[in-house]
Amino acid sequence: MTSFLHCALYLAATGIGAFFLGRLLPKTWFRGDAFPYRCYPFEQKLFRVLHIKDWQSRVPDMSRILPGLMPDKKLTAETFSDLPRMIQETCVAEMIHVLLSLTGLGCLVIWQGIGGVLVTAVYILLGNLPFILIQRYNRPRLQRLLALQRRKQERKCQDAHTDTKLQYRRGA
Repeated sequence: MTSFLHCALYLAATGIGAFFLGRLLPKTWFRGDAFPYRCYPFEQKLFRVLHIKDWQSRVPDMSRILPGLMPDKKLTAETFSDLPRMIQETCVAEMIHVLLSLTGLGCLVIWQGIGGVLVTAVYILLGNLPFILIQRYNRPRLQRLLALQRRKQERKCQDAHTDTKLQYRRGA
C-alpha cells in the first residue's frame, strides 16, 4: 500500500470516528457564549475579508447529507425553537473539525516527507479550516436571532399579562 492510501484510510477512519463522537457527546456540554466557542469582535472583520457569506453555501454540509440528524438550516416560524440546538451544533461541528485538524497531523507520521506535509496541509486548510470558520461565522448570527426571538416572546408575555390585568380592572 502506498503512503497516500494509508493517509486516506487514516483520515477516513478518524473522520467517521469523529462524526460518531459528535453525535454521542451531550449537547449540554456546548455553550456558544462560553470559551472556546464565544466569538470575538475581531473575527467579524476576518469573516468580511474572507467573504465567508459568499462561499459558505458552496461547501459540503452534513445537514444536507444527513438531514435527519441535524436541524434544518432554513428557519421558519416553526423551526425557531431549533435555534438553541443549532447553536450547540455549531459548537460541536467546530470542536470536531478542530479535533480532525489535530488528528490529521498523524499523516506526517504515516507519510514522512513532502507528500505527508502536502496531504496534511490540504486536509487541514481545505478540509477543516473552512468549516471551523463557517461555524464561528454563523454562531453569533444564530445567537442574535435567538436573543431577538426571546425578547419578542417576553414582550408577548408582558402584553398578555397587561391585557389580563386590564380585563379584571374593567370587570371590577
